[in-house]
Amino acid sequence: MDEQQQRVADPSDPRLTDYVALNDPQRRRTVERRGRYFIVEGVVAIERLVANPRWSVRSLLLLDTLANRLAHHLRTIRAPIFVAPSDVLRSVVGFDLHRGALAAVDRPSALTAAPLIHGARLVVVTEGINDQENLGALFRNAAAFGVDAVLLDSTTADPLYRRSVRVSTGHVLDVPFASIGSLPDGLDVVRQAGGTVVGLTPSATVDVRDVALGQLTPPIALMVGAEGPGLTAPTLAAADLLCRISIAPGIDSLNVATAAAVALSRIGP
Repeated sequence: MDEQQQRVADPSDPRLTDYVALNDPQRRRTVERRGRYFIVEGVVAIERLVANPRWSVRSLLLLDTLANRLAHHLRTIRAPIFVAPSDVLRSVVGFDLHRGALAAVDRPSALTAAPLIHGARLVVVTEGINDQENLGALFRNAAAFGVDAVLLDSTTADPLYRRSVRVSTGHVLDVPFASIGSLPDGLDVVRQAGGTVVGLTPSATVDVRDVALGQLTPPIALMVGAEGPGLTAPTLAAADLLCRISIAPGIDSLNVATAAAVALSRIGP
């Protein structure tokens, strides 16, 4: 075993407190907020984590079968690396953790929106996206299409919750994000930067493929809402332009992350 690694055989070991009962969302939100940390799950996400100097790792908990695989990536980490067999890991987290790799990470001070969009070309604004997996997928797509920042309204979920980080394959850790409070008032930060607000909604008459890109002034802010309700009426009314994605008859709608990807492929780089 690498000298940096510490083997753990007792699920009640107090050094593993950060990882207890990951299958209890309500408890986890309370515990992680109080302790100002969050959990990253999966080898790919952890590789992104350790490659980004913004994040401060508290500790890692790995299956013994993965410890050697990650050893090269973790050489720069100055945090404890706990190695445990699958039965111990299962007892600690509360379920079979097939990915077998976890990290506890200090939650940094929140970023503010104005500096993030200064000089930006493209940002995504979310309203009411509270499904953690949809939010994670949205961040993954944002990274794929060169989004400079994601601006979250006050009703959007925490992107640093474990499932969001996992589904994003760690891109939540790479794409900057900030809260802008309630919409539509939160759009003032885009207005002050001289940008264009584009709302994505099935009720629009303009197809996203027909948007005249030359008429959009950066930063372009693409607004997306939760599946089902979509963007609220006041937020739609505040947009400079509304556009839709044409889909086959009889199909209700696209997943919000998929819809955002389609739109970003048109208005992105």
